[in-house]
Amino acid sequence: MPVTLADFRFAPCFDVAVASRIGCGPATRAENQDNFVVIDFDGRACRLQDQRALCLTVDGWPAGHGRLAVLDGMGGHGHGREAAEALAAALLAMPPCATPEELGERLDAIHAGLQARFAVEGESTARPGTTLTLLELRAGGAPLLYHVGDSRLYELDAMRATPLSVDHVPATVAALAGRLDEAGWWRQVHGRHAPQIAQAVILGNAFADPARLSDPLFALTPNNLPCWLGHLADRRALSLRPGAAYLLATDGFWSCTQPDGFVAGWPALLHDGPDAATLVERLFGLLENDPPAGLQPDNLTALVVRPLARHADETALPVEADHTVI
Repeated sequence: MPVTLADFRFAPCFDVAVASRIGCGPATRAENQDNFVVIDFDGRACRLQDQRALCLTVDGWPAGHGRLAVLDGMGGHGHGREAAEALAAALLAMPPCATPEELGERLDAIHAGLQARFAVEGESTARPGTTLTLLELRAGGAPLLYHVGDSRLYELDAMRATPLSVDHVPATVAALAGRLDEAGWWRQVHGRHAPQIAQAVILGNAFADPARLSDPLFALTPNNLPCWLGHLADRRALSLRPGAAYLLATDGFWSCTQPDGFVAGWPALLHDGPDAATLVERLFGLLENDPPAGLQPDNLTALVVRPLARHADETALPVEADHTVI
């Protein structure tokens, strides 16, 4: 069933809204295997359980700290929804994190624990998996990104929709090995859509050894990414700009014949400075009312963060000359 939430308290720093649906149009999936996590500055939290919103309060959550995430469950023995639910529950139990290193260590440990929980003896390649695109909103500090899979983080302004994450897909494996150049990578990853993935939580990774699925997660860093992707490391602090909107979304939003052309139309949705809830509604409305050619049935989850101008001015990190994020 559709779930839309927009009443969390992130003021005076952010405006936040999220929606998750089984799909758009007459053809949809059998169930919604997506999920999301929201923990606001008062410790009020929400995730999906059995495709319905489960809201609660996290005991001892520090005031002014937040957590936002989208997840897309997949594969294995049909337990994609259960995998995403298990990770979402673990994210509600995970303590607040102050540094990229702490966030990475805690999430890597959660991955290992869930991998053992979902393991099927003698069938390691049949494990389910789930993407994770997460923002840790630190009180008084720049947000932290942690990313695994092919869900994405976008920065939207009046001119363009800029991806701030790197898809964990076979094309990225090829780029790391030097077999694919910048133009070829952008064409394969953003110019078309293929339902293939090279890494997911619980599932493991195909980056360390493309010939087999390795158990741990593989972090993409400036040391192993091509120079033209080095500024988009999986685990990093973000600079948020006033006037921009930040979208965490699952891949149902660009599962079409020409995804880059469809995504290029998203900045028009900002024409009158909508709040986060309105922008979420417009994103879903665009798929419903003007779907792109070749749109595939898929689950849809969109979480929008709009930094309030005063907060963005005070906490933004310095920006390197050639990039909007560091």
